[in-house]
Amino acid sequence: MKRAILVVLDSVGIGEMPDADQYGDVGSNTLGNIADQVGGMEIPHLEKLGLGNIAPLKGVAVMDTPEGAFGKSAELSVGKDTVTGHWEMSGVILEKPLNTYPEGFSKEIMDAFESKIGRKTLGNVVASGTEIIERLGDEHVKTGYPIIYTSADSVFQIAAHEGVIPLDELYRYCEVAREMLVGDWQVGRVIARPFVGEDGVYTRTENRKDFALDPFNKTILEYVKEAGQNVMCVGKISDVFNNIGVTHSVHTKNNMQGVDETLKFMKEDLGGLLWTNLVDFDMKYGHRNDYVGYYNAIKEFDERLPEILETMTEDDILILTGDHGCDPTTPSTDHSREYIPILVYGKNVKPGANLGVRRTFSDIGKTVLEYLGVQNDLYGESFWSDIKA
Repeated sequence: MKRAILVVLDSVGIGEMPDADQYGDVGSNTLGNIADQVGGMEIPHLEKLGLGNIAPLKGVAVMDTPEGAFGKSAELSVGKDTVTGHWEMSGVILEKPLNTYPEGFSKEIMDAFESKIGRKTLGNVVASGTEIIERLGDEHVKTGYPIIYTSADSVFQIAAHEGVIPLDELYRYCEVAREMLVGDWQVGRVIARPFVGEDGVYTRTENRKDFALDPFNKTILEYVKEAGQNVMCVGKISDVFNNIGVTHSVHTKNNMQGVDETLKFMKEDLGGLLWTNLVDFDMKYGHRNDYVGYYNAIKEFDERLPEILETMTEDDILILTGDHGCDPTTPSTDHSREYIPILVYGKNVKPGANLGVRRTFSDIGKTVLEYLGVQNDLYGESFWSDIKA
């Protein structure tokens, strides 16, 4: 019973792409710059798999014979966000970027939204999530008006104090926005951003929820499900795909719960695709320019990696990768246009196989489908024949 375990280390990029200048990301290198800033990374288990063989990383050795296959991938789609990255991995290539709103949302959009939810709103600006609640949290608590903000990504974010607007109500507001923000008003994700606290001291909670567009074409999730196999999603994966093609799903509040839930699925007698997103790297550290916290999160995952490897069966393959960059060492707090690392491990994987530089993230999805024996018309080129032991 074959199983492909795909773990996305959210925002773990490995160097700027050639078109980084078009995105304002020249010099971005999430892993490389973090390694430099901390004086070298100590991540022995990722090192053994071949992470240091992909690109120079201070403190991470180049292995003569890595235990895994290694390489990196460029992004073919236009964009650098979660939806674009995960969709491309699944076989959806975006030739036009999803809408962004660098000046905030139009009066037409905001009037329609306020009318539908029956409340005024605050904000409607480009801002970081922590900064906006510090600035407008008190006014929100006083008025009960939800805070609307966006970023360089295609997102409509709604922040609300859990004691002022209950979670169910906040999620309903997000569903209203999701139904609205299509067509000319399209955004990739509507995101609930609940927080708690008082008197100007506020903290975001772990009850975030994403509401994405439906993918524009058939994805690996649908192919695997239609083939009668399981599609197990951990973290925000099911949200990114609006549950299309999903057979099992569990949401998580942090990276370590994500690892725990991944291990639980691995211990069940379920073949197919197990797809996990570990979001802390991006949400807690990348966007907050906290390179020390980011590094500690990488180390924490590295310490748990042996548990994953030891739980794998003879017919499992593990693919570790990213979905974009979010370099915490640059002035920007936005995502960065970077290559993503690819590490593949399993009893059936040739140690030390070099995947080179892939043209599209979709090669990962194509490889998963070939390994699982699923016929498909997915865009991309499988690298299974290059790494098969």
